[in-house]
Parts: sequence; structure tokens; C-alpha cells
Amino acid sequence: MHILVVDDEEAQRNLLAGFLKKKDYTVVTATSGKEALEKNRVTGFDLAILDLKMPDMDGIETMRAMKEVDAQTSFIILTGYGTVESAVQAMKLGAYDYLNKPINLDELELLIDRIREEQTIHRELEMLREEIRAEFKPDSFVVESKTMKAVLSLISRVAKSNSHVLILGESGTGKELVARLIHQASMRKNNRFIPISCAALPETLLESELFGYERGAFSGAEKKKIGKFELAHRGTLFLDEIGDLSLNIQVKLLRVLQEFTFERLGSNVPIKVDVRLITATNQDLKKKISENKFRRDLYYRLNVITIELPPLRERKEDIEPLVAFFVNKVSRTYSKEIKGISKEALRKLSRYEWPGNVRELENVIERAVVLCRSNVIETVDIPLEVEIQEPRYDTEKLSSMERKHIKTVLERTSWNLSETAKRLGIHRNTLRLKMKEYGIERE
Repeated sequence: MHILVVDDEEAQRNLLAGFLKKKDYTVVTATSGKEALEKNRVTGFDLAILDLKMPDMDGIETMRAMKEVDAQTSFIILTGYGTVESAVQAMKLGAYDYLNKPINLDELELLIDRIREEQTIHRELEMLREEIRAEFKPDSFVVESKTMKAVLSLISRVAKSNSHVLILGESGTGKELVARLIHQASMRKNNRFIPISCAALPETLLESELFGYERGAFSGAEKKKIGKFELAHRGTLFLDEIGDLSLNIQVKLLRVLQEFTFERLGSNVPIKVDVRLITATNQDLKKKISENKFRRDLYYRLNVITIELPPLRERKEDIEPLVAFFVNKVSRTYSKEIKGISKEALRKLSRYEWPGNVRELENVIERAVVLCRSNVIETVDIPLEVEIQEPRYDTEKLSSMERKHIKTVLERTSWNLSETAKRLGIHRNTLRLKMKEYGIERE
């Protein structure tokens, strides 16, 4: 907790600062309200302890001005004889509480403990509002193939440690699902799981999302923001598409992993964190290292334990149980009584190559359930772009097939990138990358 002590009496100021520093708080002092405002503009504070009677600006004026800079700061007002009425007025204006002089340090410590607890709860609520994905449910992890059972066994062993994990696999193979499973099976399960996509945000916005910022740190920063690292304290932070990180943010991430501290943008006050980092990518990081696009030292920090997820085309045994799971799930969502899928329709799905992997399969089944006119899904209910393909494991042929498939879906959606990405079961940024890789352009 970062605390500001403001008092024009040197003895009182030094007494409070010394006591709080012994309690391991980060403490800054000011001799007046004007000095307090100057320091508050440089960096924000979690708590400000203000003397009510000061020469230039009293405690109430100082509190009002500080609240305009950062509404999340809490305030304790210090009062002398005959100023209790003014202290009550300060509480009506937003002060947390007041203390009479001479200060009872035990009472002060109890007040700070309550403030810290309430601020922690506030941060939890802020995180819950931002989290848009549902909590992990164990029954959504469907496996039948030997390769995925081996992955599941590895996950159970990895979860017991605090080591950083790197998950490799194509888009749609379930990398975030695996990260959530690791978190839920770990000692951190009672704390937060925070996911963020490194490809979905531009560099400047991603940096502020990860580390947070103080009010006024940049144009448009009207109030303090708590970053994802801070929200994930004692929990797990999942960075998807880590290969898209800029070199600038890679340096800052490496420092967090080495020192377990960071600063919000616009601040020089270090914040300690205890975070388990799980990262994921569909890119070849070793190749990016050779191209000087990814730091070698960061790679070794992230790659303590590696989990590789095979594409769906290499574990066809999982298609049937996954189809059954998705049919049941989507049927409940749309209140439809779908009993299952015909053998012909299942055979069609099993012979498809699934470039979008499990995510694409889920989207196909959702559409099939919606389009189905009976209580059994037939081949006619399967989207037209899901065409029967002979198994192809040659990389060059597979790339050619994927290019053709992406272009076909683009044409059927009139080149609507959002709709195409949804049908393919991939992120729109991933679609853009694939279009660039395959040289797909609208004629």
C-alpha cells in the first residue's frame, strides 16, 4: 500500500511515517496541502493521512483536490481539540474516517487494515466486471484420444507447481481451456485467473492493460487504472498469442519475471506481485528468435514447462465425443430437443481437416443445431463449407487446402472478416495473419 502523510508539524509527521514504514508500507510525506498535490500529480496513493488544520490549504481542501486527480484514494483526517465537527464534515465529503490527536497508533493500524481490505474487495469486483469469459468447467474438457489423455496427465502434474508454462498449438485447439484447467487444479485456484490476448490490442493499449497507469500518465488517462498483473496477484495471468508481443513490452515482461515488480505507467513506485504466468502461441518462437523478433532470454523464462496441443485432424478419436458434448450444450442453450447426429453427418465431420480445430467444430455444431428441423442432425444441417476431404498430412498440401478453404468462406460471407473468423472458429487477427501469409486479397 502506498501512503501519503501530510502534516505541517514535523514531529507528528515523522512519528506517523516511521510507524508506517516499520509496518512495510511505502510512505511519502508532505508538509502542506500544496506539496501534497504536487506529489499526487507525480504518482497516485492508495491512502492519504491529512492533518485537518494546515496554513495554506486545510485537510478538506486538500482532500477535494486530490479526489479530482484520483477518486480511488482513501482518506483519514487527523483532528485536534475543537475540530471534530469539521472532521465529521470531511467524512460526509468522502473521508474514510478521522482520528483525534494525539494519535493512537493501534487504532490507526486497524483503520488502515480495514481500508486495505475494502480496496482489495473493490479490485476483485473490478476484475469480475472485466472478465467476460465463463469460469472453467471440468466437464468441458472432452478427451478420448491417447495424445490428449497424455496431455491431461501432464496438466495434472504441472498444476501442482508454480512454474511458468508455455502452451503451443494451432488456433482453436483449446489453449485457454488448458490454462484455466491448470489454474483450477493449482494452489492458486481461490484467486483470480486473468486472460488477455496479446494480438487483440495495439502495443500502447496492451502495455496499459498489463501494467495499469496513473491519472494523467498519457492523453485520455482521466483516472487511475489497475493493470492485469496487479489484478492477478497470487493468481494466474494467461497471455495468449505471446508471439505477437512487441520487443519493447518483451523487455518489460522479462523484468517482471526476474524481479517480481513493475510500475504503473506514469509512476516510479514499484509494485510487488506474486503471479503465475501461463503463455500460449501458435507461432514458432525459435524461428522468431532467429529473426530477432523474440528475445531468447524471455523465451527461456517462459518455456519452463511446455505443453503441446495436437490439432484436431491428428486426433480424430476426439471428434465424436466432442460432437456429443457440443450438441448437448448448444441444445440446452437454444432449448431444442436434439437427440444426436446421424452416422452420415458424423462421418462427414470426421473426414474434414478442421483448420480451425475444436473452436471451428463447436461453431459448426451450433449452426447445425440452429438449422436442424428434426431431433437428429443430418448432413443437410452441416454448413456447406464443411466439405468431405481426404486426410492430408503433407504440410504443403495442407497449407494449400487451408488457403482455399479460407478464401471460400471469405467469398461466401462477402469478405466480412468478423463473420468469416466466426465460421472458421479463429480470432479475426489470426484470420488477417493467415490472409497475409497466403497472399489472399479481394479481387
